[in-house]
Amino acid sequence: MSQSPTPALEVVNLWKKYGSHQALSGTSFSVAPGERLALLGPNGAGKTTLIRSMCGRVRPDKGQVLLFGKSICEPEVLQQLGVIPQDLAIYLDLTAKQNLECFGQLHGLRSRRLRERVAWALKWIGLEDRANDLTSQFSGGMKRRVNIACGVLHRPSILLLDEPTVGVDPQSRQRIFDMLDELSLQGTSIVLTTHHLDEAEMRSDRIVIVDHGKVVADGPIEELIENTIGARREVAIETQGILVAAPPGMEWDPARNRFVCFVDNVVEELPLILERIQRVGGTVSDLEVHQPNLHHVFLHLTGKELRE
Repeated sequence: MSQSPTPALEVVNLWKKYGSHQALSGTSFSVAPGERLALLGPNGAGKTTLIRSMCGRVRPDKGQVLLFGKSICEPEVLQQLGVIPQDLAIYLDLTAKQNLECFGQLHGLRSRRLRERVAWALKWIGLEDRANDLTSQFSGGMKRRVNIACGVLHRPSILLLDEPTVGVDPQSRQRIFDMLDELSLQGTSIVLTTHHLDEAEMRSDRIVIVDHGKVVADGPIEELIENTIGARREVAIETQGILVAAPPGMEWDPARNRFVCFVDNVVEELPLILERIQRVGGTVSDLEVHQPNLHHVFLHLTGKELRE
């Protein structure tokens, strides 16, 4: 019987408290070598503290973070980790090439090795022709690509990205994920945090959702759907007219300006739903039927109330 390989990253029973606020309450999960994991959670769920603990920037009150079985408290172990923060961490008064050279040296690269990695990075992010331009002149997407390249020059085995596509256009988002796909094919383990649930669903092998400092879901998206929503379909209906009450069994979704509900059998249950709407004075102006996805799972597990 073969043994499972040592996880690339292990978060083991992390606890962290700030004053009276319990940010982490026994958080645990792992990432396999070469796996792409999306780490999700609403505002105030403890995700930021978790990310900082994984980077070694916050010391938990209890528990530990391991990289290939060794504590991140060991400096040589941290070298296996690449970190791409949400806020841009590049020098705007330097060129793209100078930024890469600077961060490469911080990661211990020198001479020929540094030159080779900088040349690779410029090609990887598609900015060979802009190598000598100041990054202050770059678009948001170009700055993001330089930022990511600065974090992977030392060939980390594990890459942690915190909201890597914030504020970029669709073309830049696609280019960034093409870059990450290339790293993944080379065996890099990737942990991605994002508020774009479509990114998480399409670009990860596994989803971990944290809330109130704990892991509330962990698994492939198909498994999470099955364990929460099941095979039910979402029916979303836009109505006209003055309704005397909400249709029985339906909830109002203010974000989409529609009534929604879940059904097990669309053919059998939809006529009954339409009849209920008519009874309360409504007329259907539009109707959509959706398969359950990560959006539904996330709201099911964390609730619909706004978090500040």
